[in-house]
Order: sequence, then C-alpha cells, then structure tokens
Amino acid sequence: MYFGEMEVVKNDKKTIRGWAFFDWANSAYNLVISTAIFPPFFTAMAPEKISFMGMDILSSAMYSYSVSFAFLIVAILSPMLSGIADYSGRRMIFLKIFTVIGAVSCSALYFFDGGDTVWYGLIFFMLGTIGFGAGLVFYNAYLPVIATEDQFDRVSAKGYAYGYFGSVLLLLFILAMIQFPDSFGITDTTLGPRIGFILVGVWWLVFAAVSFRALPPDKNTKMELGFVNKGFLEVKDVFIDVLKNARIKRFLYSYFFFIAAVNTVIYLATIFAEVELNFATSELIIVVLLLQLVASLGAMFFARVSERIGNKKTLVTQIIIWIGICLAAYVTEGKVMFYFVSALVGLVLGGIQSLSRSTYSKMIKDNVNDLNSYFSFFDVLTRLAIVAGTFLFGIVNQMTGNIRYSVLSLAVLFIISLLILWNAKLEEVT
Repeated sequence: MYFGEMEVVKNDKKTIRGWAFFDWANSAYNLVISTAIFPPFFTAMAPEKISFMGMDILSSAMYSYSVSFAFLIVAILSPMLSGIADYSGRRMIFLKIFTVIGAVSCSALYFFDGGDTVWYGLIFFMLGTIGFGAGLVFYNAYLPVIATEDQFDRVSAKGYAYGYFGSVLLLLFILAMIQFPDSFGITDTTLGPRIGFILVGVWWLVFAAVSFRALPPDKNTKMELGFVNKGFLEVKDVFIDVLKNARIKRFLYSYFFFIAAVNTVIYLATIFAEVELNFATSELIIVVLLLQLVASLGAMFFARVSERIGNKKTLVTQIIIWIGICLAAYVTEGKVMFYFVSALVGLVLGGIQSLSRSTYSKMIKDNVNDLNSYFSFFDVLTRLAIVAGTFLFGIVNQMTGNIRYSVLSLAVLFIISLLILWNAKLEEVT
C-alpha cells in the first residue's frame, strides 16, 4: 500500500512498535492529569464552590463540566482538521501540533496552586485535554494503514498495553516525589504534584518523537484554504454513508452510550473515591495503579477472547460487567470493596476501549482513502459521548448533592448500550 509518497509495509514490527509508543507517550496525560494526580489535587486546592456566571457550583461538578467543555471543542475541531488531512495528505503535522499543545498545557499546570489560580488550572487542564483528544483522531487513523485486518485487535491492544505500562512508570516516580518529598529536596507539599505536571509534558514530547520517526510521513502537498470546505464536505459524506450502513450505525449507537459511561469513570473515579470514601492521596494512587496494571492485562486478554467468540459477544460480556461495576460502586461503603471494584474496572477498561477501536477499524477497512474522515466521525462521536457522560455526572451531582446518584446514572447508560448492541448484526466482525 502507498501512503503519501512512501510504500507502507503492513504488520512491520518496527512501525507497529513506533505507533504503540504514542500510546506510551500520551497515556501519561490520561493517567496523571485526567485520572490519578490532577483531579484530587484540584479538589484539594480549589474552594468547595466556584462562582461562575452568578452561580455557586460545586468544585467537583465544575471539574466535570470542564471535561465536557474541552471535549465539546475537540468534537467541533476534529471534523475540520481530519477532513483537511485527508485532502492534503497531512496526518503527521496535526498529530505533532496537538501533541505540543497538550504537552505544553500539562507542564503549565505547574503554576496552579489553588486560590486565585483556580481558573488558570481549569483553562490549562482543558487545553491539555483538547491536545490529547484532538491528537487521538490522527493516531487512530494510522491503525488500518500499518496493520492488516486480522491484526487489528492485537495491534490496538498492544497500543493500550504500552500506554498502561509506560504511564505507570512515570506515575510511580511522581508518587515517590509526593510521598517522600525530603528525598527530593522538596519542602512545599504542593510542589511534588506540580513538578509531576511538568514531567508529564516532557514525557509526552520525548516519547511521541519515537512515533514521529517510525510512522509514515505526510504527503508533500501544499496546504490551501479550500481544504477547509472540502474537509467539512468529506466528513458530511462519511456521516451520510454511515447512516446508510445499518451494521455500523447500530454499533455506533451502542458505542456512544457505553463509551460515554466508560470515559466518565476514567475522569471522575478518583474524585468519587476522595469525596465519598475519604481516600487519601496515597490510597488513590494504589487504586489507580491497580486499575492500570489490570487494564493492560485486560486489553490483551479480551483481544484473545474476541478471537475465539467474536467482537460482539466480547463487547456484550464487557458491558454486563460494567453494569455490575456501577451497581457495586453505588453501594460501596468500605475502601476494601472499592479496591475490588477498581480491579474489575481495570479488567474491562482496556479491553472495551481497544476492542471498540479495532471493531470500527474492521468495519471501515475498505475506505482507505477516507480514513481520517471515518476516524474523525468516530472521534467526534467519542468526544460528544464524553461531553454527555461527564455533563450528566456533573448535573446529577449538582442537583442531588450526592455523587453516588451520578454513578448510578452511568449504569443506565450501559444498560441502554447493551439493549442496542444485543440486536446488532456484527457476525462478520470476528
């Protein structure tokens, strides 16, 4: 296959390893910024309520809304950008641009230390989220380019596994700074996490460079303003084409609901543990490490399961487990029980993300020339799902004052997705 002006050899181990290293690079954001360190740091440093447009909003709800807003921006941007990339032959340039935006914004969180800097923290958190989310559409679009269909599940799972292991290594180092500050010459209790934010940005940039060298280069074409309009038209055509395909359409309906709930868990699990179960920072780190390590194994495990029983049955199994997780979290009172629930989350977290990506890749494999636009549509749906999930979580929290009801609302999303997927005809996707 030709990509740009270079022949791409599919299933090349070096290229796939380079592609997977981007997961290693950007998953540091996903673990440290969106999951383990920044959320509890934000709630600890921010006031209980934040004034916004004349309203006093719970800081936990405001954090949820900031995730919603960031991914709304990503959803708006990605169709235009990926459409442009299809017509101009540019993938790498946009991957680099959003990597820099995300990494620099993560490092800038060093200057957030509570008080008057609360909006500073929220703004750079949102910019980091935009860089992470917008970059993923171009990263995902490389999968059908570098691998054959029979390898989609394994290659996708390899990326997630790299991400989980790599980000854990960085998290352990940051945790050491937080737990043993004297060993690092740190006297300010806020300095350890803030230095950690800088390290996330540096880690992201350094290891992303490995992927930039390994992946196929862009076409040597001239950028034109007309690409903007063409980009929107192409994504519109993909949208119409998807609506005509009943199999893809039903899968994406189900995907919208379950990925909304899954990503909301990723972004808000530690806040739930801190607010509702009074977890200390060290205990939260244990939860996240447990989740990440099990998730890396879960991604590989469910890739093997899907080879035996097919993608649909594997996805159905995972969603049923997720429903049980939400119900268990709702009634959880003790920390030991929450550790158990976290282990279950890890088991299905990597698996359902990886399998969703590979399932979609199999469905669109014949549309090689429009991969960016097809993945943009997939990405937009994912981002809108995150907007819906995190906004639902925040509004239920704000209205009831009880974050447990927010967790219960996620179970409803999983049940809806299960009902849709149950009758989906995915037999050809094995």
